[in-house]
Amino acid sequence: MDVNKILDNLNEQQLDAVTSTEGFVRVIAGAGSGKTRALANRYAYLVQELGISPSNILCLTFTNKAAKEMKNRVRQLLGDGIDTSFLATLHAFCTRILREDIGRLFYPESFIVLDSNDQKKILEEVYDELNIKMDTATFQFMIDKIKFEKNLIDYIDYLAVPEQNIANFVPKNLEQKIIYRYIEKQKKYFGLDFFDLINFTIYLFKHNDDLLEKWQNRIFYVMVDEFQDITAKEFKVIKWFTQINRNWFVVGDPDQNIYEWRGANMEVILKFDEMAQPSHSYGIQVEKYYTDEIFPCKTILMNQNYRSTTEIIAASNDLISKNKNRIEKSLFTDNISNVLPEHFHGKSDKDEIKYVCEKIKEHIDSGGKYTDIAILYRSNYVSRFIEQGLLKENIPYIVYGGVGFYERMEIKDVLSYLRLICYEDDLSFQRVINIPRRKIGKTKINFLKMHAEQEKLSMYQTLKKHIKDPIFKGTGAIAFLQVIENMKKIAETASISELLQKLLIDSKYELYIRESGDMDRLDNVSELTRAIIAMEKEFGETLTLSAFLQDVSLNKDNDEDNSKDNIKIMTAHTSKGLEFDIVFIMGLSDSIFPSARAIEERREKALEEERRLQYVSMTRAKKRLYMTESEGIGFKGYTKVPSRFLFDIADNLIKRIGNINENIMDEYRLQIKDKHVQGVARFEIGSQVKHKVFGEGIVEQINADTKTYLIRFMQGNKPISFDYQGLSQVF
Repeated sequence: MDVNKILDNLNEQQLDAVTSTEGFVRVIAGAGSGKTRALANRYAYLVQELGISPSNILCLTFTNKAAKEMKNRVRQLLGDGIDTSFLATLHAFCTRILREDIGRLFYPESFIVLDSNDQKKILEEVYDELNIKMDTATFQFMIDKIKFEKNLIDYIDYLAVPEQNIANFVPKNLEQKIIYRYIEKQKKYFGLDFFDLINFTIYLFKHNDDLLEKWQNRIFYVMVDEFQDITAKEFKVIKWFTQINRNWFVVGDPDQNIYEWRGANMEVILKFDEMAQPSHSYGIQVEKYYTDEIFPCKTILMNQNYRSTTEIIAASNDLISKNKNRIEKSLFTDNISNVLPEHFHGKSDKDEIKYVCEKIKEHIDSGGKYTDIAILYRSNYVSRFIEQGLLKENIPYIVYGGVGFYERMEIKDVLSYLRLICYEDDLSFQRVINIPRRKIGKTKINFLKMHAEQEKLSMYQTLKKHIKDPIFKGTGAIAFLQVIENMKKIAETASISELLQKLLIDSKYELYIRESGDMDRLDNVSELTRAIIAMEKEFGETLTLSAFLQDVSLNKDNDEDNSKDNIKIMTAHTSKGLEFDIVFIMGLSDSIFPSARAIEERREKALEEERRLQYVSMTRAKKRLYMTESEGIGFKGYTKVPSRFLFDIADNLIKRIGNINENIMDEYRLQIKDKHVQGVARFEIGSQVKHKVFGEGIVEQINADTKTYLIRFMQGNKPISFDYQGLSQVF
């Protein structure tokens, strides 16, 4: 292949990024500047021009969807035969490592990757055993608490070392009792959740220098997309792979960091030239790679925008310039339209949605499509009046980010059957034992649970052992066992797609779907079969059932139906990485956007992150940008006033429509003054910190009135002053 195909039509900065292959390279890539193209072409350049094997290139993306797009672009450049198995999310790559080496931790290679539904199912079991009233609304809270607790205890020692006993951890309250019971069940299932995938990889490498060296010697080039969004812990893991060959290329934009609230650490890109150095250890650096030698870091600025108009870019630049914690840059574009972004102020939310609907109809009447349009908002509750207005005007829409393909009931059923064949786990067993109906109700399930607990067996193994018990007389238990056992034999030689087609018939699941009369569900199952066949063709090695199930658990990005002409409505966070001809940002009232709750919890950091979120929202627009808000009473009872972000943009860069009377502006000034951010706290909720006496802990609360953090240490919660100097952040 001619290398010109890889280098053609790149601007000067993109070309520099593609051909700068050695050492530490940081690319600050502004919105719409072609960073995905630069990444894909650089990957192709390494393979085609330098002759580097793809098996020696680690390319990490933020989402599975981004990984899929990157793989498609690489194949367009290099052909379909290229092995892109090391082009993945970090969680997927950690799964690959563990699939190969987790035996060192006494786990089977066929471990289960637990998704959020599996976690909730385990919690249901725990709640039932502890006689706690089940409330699914609390499950996510408990999952977050489990993640938090795992930061404080050596739970991997228990999971990975056979002789360890969870009884060594004495619960102090019911919450901890739930958490430890959850971990017990996790061990029983040989299951790892997403949080564990990284933790187990760290544990594996910390205790096995030879395995770390094996992977370090395998990886010669590391490339990371959306670098501004990775956490400190993810940074530690990625850095390990760079410490022998020291070729580390990162792409990101500090102005588009919108995930600090869930752990993203923007310092890693702002100070990459320092933090990439081997001497920056973060507590897990292998000692023999420690060195005081300083390695140069090259920074490339990609600031030409190819997406939006000059007017949209000018307004976006003006907004984001008000942030202090950033790398100075100003986007530019050659796309001149002479149409300013609009700020509409309505007297009510009815006025607001009426204005939006009129603009939508103008676009459609001029020959445009609904799919050209997106409506963005800060929080899901804002969508209520938007949806009502669109329905009233018969404007078709979909809520982007709704129920994804792998979350649909029939897909979850089929995957549970396959998991049961592979793992014999209780979660899958309980989902499918009565689908289709086999007369195995709660009494029989409790019988199996009791004997499984007593005999240290899975529920499936317990059913096999007690199948002749009179309790199962007149049920479909025997037929069920025969199907699963037969499928196990078939799985040894057949492909997954062949196994699935046989399973659908023998289990009578296909008949069950047909009899329900819902042909869309049958189409979804057929689509799963087609997806498996495609995956079997493109997988770089023989696709085992275990590997397939692990990859599916990691691949939970929502797959939207783009075949219909609909407007997409979504949260601002969901819009990251997307673009549309026309964008409406609605509900731009202060306390909604920016979020009052976020500012209250994380103060100055939150205000800057909210401004970055507004910047991301604005830069989704290619041709037209409309920002709207309205008067009225907010859902918490306050008087709605325009977002401060609307006034971060100079009047000559935006067209303002609607009269904002002086009373509203007086209320605006009063509310902004009351919500003024002091920025006195150095850390935020969720920060992992180290106290010179108490050791490591996590910030649970921030009290602005008393100027203290409430930090959870192993010794318990402690109130620590903002001004205390013996507290540092753990990276």
